[in-house]
Amino acid sequence: MTNTITNVPPGTFKAESHWYPKALNATIHPMVSYFMNLDPERIVTRYCHLNPLVDPDGLREILAYQCKYFLWGGADLINATTAQGRRRMVIIENNSCPSGQKSMPLLDDHQEEGSYRLLVERTFRPLVEKRQSKKEGRLAVIYDKNPMEASGYAATIADVFQEDVLYISDYYGAKERKLKVEDEWLFALHEGEWVRLRAAFRYLTQRPWTRLPLNCKTRILNPIVTCLAGGRNKMVAAKAYDFYNGEIRKYGLKIHTPETIWDVSRNEIPLWVAKLGGQAVVKVPYSNAGQGVYTITNRRELDAFMAEPIDYERFIVQSLIGNYGWSSTGGDGKFFHVGTIPDKKGRTFVSDVRLMVSSTENGLRPLACYSRRAADPLTDTLDAGAESWSMLGTNLSEKLGDNQWSSDTNRLLLMDRRDFNKLGIGLDDLIEAYIQTVLSTIAIDQMARKLFNSKGKFSLRLFSGLNNDPVLLSEILA
Repeated sequence: MTNTITNVPPGTFKAESHWYPKALNATIHPMVSYFMNLDPERIVTRYCHLNPLVDPDGLREILAYQCKYFLWGGADLINATTAQGRRRMVIIENNSCPSGQKSMPLLDDHQEEGSYRLLVERTFRPLVEKRQSKKEGRLAVIYDKNPMEASGYAATIADVFQEDVLYISDYYGAKERKLKVEDEWLFALHEGEWVRLRAAFRYLTQRPWTRLPLNCKTRILNPIVTCLAGGRNKMVAAKAYDFYNGEIRKYGLKIHTPETIWDVSRNEIPLWVAKLGGQAVVKVPYSNAGQGVYTITNRRELDAFMAEPIDYERFIVQSLIGNYGWSSTGGDGKFFHVGTIPDKKGRTFVSDVRLMVSSTENGLRPLACYSRRAADPLTDTLDAGAESWSMLGTNLSEKLGDNQWSSDTNRLLLMDRRDFNKLGIGLDDLIEAYIQTVLSTIAIDQMARKLFNSKGKFSLRLFSGLNNDPVLLSEILA
């Protein structure tokens, strides 16, 4: 793919270019709209009523937390339960460049830019205007995936700031780049001239640490450290969650994740899969969009993974949440998917919830929400040669080639009047998903803070201690 730069002036936002056709004219479900407009105090009161061991003052403090680096995130959660009916929203991962705007019905029919504008006004604009003026350079959106949303952000930023925005593609592995770093500023090659960028909205998802620096005077949403601290690094994310769980235990709170073993070498993986009962999920920690995730339920799937050519040397292994008959049994018991409401053929599908939040002056607030289902229905038993990924994988992205993607929107479930009812979740589940998303976002932000020394420089020594993968360390643009 060739890197390009185009100029996006104000007044060019077109709704049909930035939403899926399915979502363009959808009507938000009343319960979702109600949830999105709930004030934090009512959320705290309701949550602590249902969870009386949670400290309400501690939860208020958490919801009002001011992130320093991880200002915009989107968590993927699954609705799981035990045979005893102990339900919980389980965090699968939190993303530092989350998609979701193109799948979110409008909360206000009179605001055609929807939550694109909400994110730009309440999160990006304060970041840009904190200590900068137009004299310090141009605004830009830098992307390598999801042009439908990336271009929507560019047009919205142009409208909010009333100035032209540079819309820059920067693909991993491209022969020529239109970006460079000089004196810790980002510069873009526009119309034959290197132009300084004062701020950039980043939608780089493929190994972004190879192209943007960790220390940069150009204000970036989100900065690269958020990727390494957990937003694109499942290994460090697992450690960040563990550290933060130690802090919030006093409040009666916990980030719920599958049981996770980190720093696993390839040769050790069969041993850990066996320990989890032969069912597990193996992840390449630095992949995204459903790539590098392997569900293991039989010997054939394990052998297929072991034969995969993978660049990196360290992996994570997690307990598998499937159907009751074939889920891993971890320290907290055996959790399995609640799944969708059965369809007319009696089929239940695995589904997840993507909840996006962003930083505001009042803390982390919900921004957008949607759901996805797996391709095949969940079965009670697994044949020896069964393909488990088609029953468990929910990501819509389909990789066509290097830097080329498509989406299977047939499996998209909107938070609208029609699709929401299929999910089998209610208001309290949305509140639980929100709190889990906030907790995981704060955990990653706190990890990002730890990775800078007292002089404000990224500590490669500390990071390598947390994530000693020579291949990854060699990629980081320090």
